[in-house]
Formats: sequence, structure tokens, C-alpha cells
Amino acid sequence: MRLAGDETAAQLWVTLLPTPNSSGLSQEFEGHRPESPVTSPCVAGVIPVIYYSVLLGLGLPVNLLTTVALARLATRTRKPSYYYLLALTASDIVTQVVIVFVGFLLQGAVLAREVPQAVVRTANILEFAANHASVWIAVLLTVDRYSALCHPLRHRATSSPGRAQRAVAAVLGAALLTGIPFYWWLDVWRDADPPSTLDEVLKWAHCLIVYFVPCGVFLVANLAIVRRLQRRGQSRPRPQVGKSTAILLGVTTLFALLWAPRTFVMLYHLYVAPVYHDWRVHLALDVANMVAMLNTAVNFGLYCFVSKTFRATVRGVFQDAHLPCTLGSRSAGMVAEPMLKPPGLPKGAEL
Repeated sequence: MRLAGDETAAQLWVTLLPTPNSSGLSQEFEGHRPESPVTSPCVAGVIPVIYYSVLLGLGLPVNLLTTVALARLATRTRKPSYYYLLALTASDIVTQVVIVFVGFLLQGAVLAREVPQAVVRTANILEFAANHASVWIAVLLTVDRYSALCHPLRHRATSSPGRAQRAVAAVLGAALLTGIPFYWWLDVWRDADPPSTLDEVLKWAHCLIVYFVPCGVFLVANLAIVRRLQRRGQSRPRPQVGKSTAILLGVTTLFALLWAPRTFVMLYHLYVAPVYHDWRVHLALDVANMVAMLNTAVNFGLYCFVSKTFRATVRGVFQDAHLPCTLGSRSAGMVAEPMLKPPGLPKGAEL
């Protein structure tokens, strides 16, 4: 009986030991170990999935319509500002496809982040490159408007559609190059360890490239533009603000407001409380990402609100799309008649 009791006690002791594939008491024992951190829950639930689905379903067609309208205006007027706005809209489309669809919906919601690490890191390059391109094309638009208002003679001599296209191509190439280091970007939702030097450098590089440096350019250029307009207002009773300038001020202001929460939460995650442990930071980052991605879908409303020419061009796009359908329905309802009719006698004539 003593030997049987010792054997039973030994079996119980083995059962209580934490084994990799054990269950029951062993899992409860592992749950209280101090070295296994508690993951912060996703408080937002399915709200981000619904939000990104609606944003993609509405924003992508709207951006495609904006692309067609701006392409017509650029071809018709040959103004460099329209080429910059066209490139900005195209980069917003790429951002919606790569970040919203592939990153948040496909990888985050559908696949539940169960994706090979090499695929995730490669997607990081495309996501950050699209983000950098969208922001810095807006910087090109800002510099172009600053040159047009503050240095008009130089702007007329140097600006051209070809130069605008080359500048956009240079920004796209630089955006792709600056996206390569973010191959080593760590997932903030799974980053349980303290930030390493590389992680800290990448986080700060992201904040500088995407927010702080562009906003500095926006602030300086917009202040110079506003002062220029104020000086013109002293000589004119009612100074008029050009449509391109109004669009510039609206685009840069919306970007600064919509991207500020994400930048603040990213720095808070880096130095105060990580997303992995604090559910409040987790929720704040979810909300900040949703607000930042809204920036890819609001420019159409801004263009329609400011520019009467853009509204007329959009109506022309709808009319041209509706015209083939109208012609097709009319041709289907008509009865085909022979081109040549057999000769006949006049009415009332007899043989």
C-alpha cells in the first residue's frame, strides 16, 4: 500500500509539471507564470472590419471616378497641378488596395495574421512605399503652388507637364527605396519585448517621413502663401483665392488632422505603454488607423466642394458613361428596315 501511494503521488507530481502539450492543471499553472505576458484584447471587435469594408467599397470607386475626371482635366488644360492631383489620387488607390484590403482586411481579418513572415515583411515594403508616395506627392503639390504664387515668373518659365511627370516619377522611386528598410518593421500588435534600437529607429523614421517633415513643409509653405494673399488683399478690396490654392490648403489641413492621432499613438506605444499589454493603447491605435485611412477617401468631396470645373467634369464622365447605354437601348428598340424598297405604284393608281 505504501508503494502504491508513492507511485500515485509521483504520477500527480508529473501531471502538475508544465509540459508543452499538456492540458488541464498544467495550462492553469502556465497561465500564472510571470514571464508570459498577457495580450491586450481587441476591444473594437468587428467594428474595424465593417469600417474598412465600407471605406474600401465607397472610397475605391470614388477614387477611380476622381482619376478619370482629373485625367481629362490634365489632358485638356496641361496644368502641372492637375498632374500632381492625379498622381495623389493614384497613390490613394494603391494605399487602399495594399494597406486597407491586403493589410487590414485580408491579412488581419480573413487570415487572422496567420501569414508567413516573409510575406508579411514583403507586404510591409509595399504598404510603407504607398504611404510615403501619397504623402510626398502632396509635398510636390505644395511646392508647386508655393512657386506659382510667390515666384510666378520663375514658375511660368520652369513648370511644364513633362517636369511634373518627372517629379512624380522621382517621388515614386524614392518612396519605394524608403520602404525597403521597413522590411524589418515589427508588428505592434505582437511586439511583447521592449523596443530594440532598430525598432526605435524605424518607428521614428516612419513618424518623420510620414508626418513631421511633410507637415513642416506644409506649414512653412502655407504660411508663405497666406501672407502673399494678405499682401494682395491690401491692394484689392476682395482678394480671390485660386481653386488650386484652396484645394492645397484643404488637402494639407485634412492630412495634418487625420494623421496626428496615429503619430501620437505610435510614439506613446514606443515610450509609455505598448499595444501588446494595454488594451487602451490597442483601442487607440485601432481608432487612429481608421482615422488615418479616411484620408484616402475624402479628397473627392473636397474637390467637388471647391472646384466648379471638377464638378462639371464629373458630370461629363457620368453623361459619357450613360450615353452608350442610351444608344444601345434605342438601337435595340428600333425595327430594322431594308435599305432598298421595291418600286411600287403610287397610292390610288391602277394597272
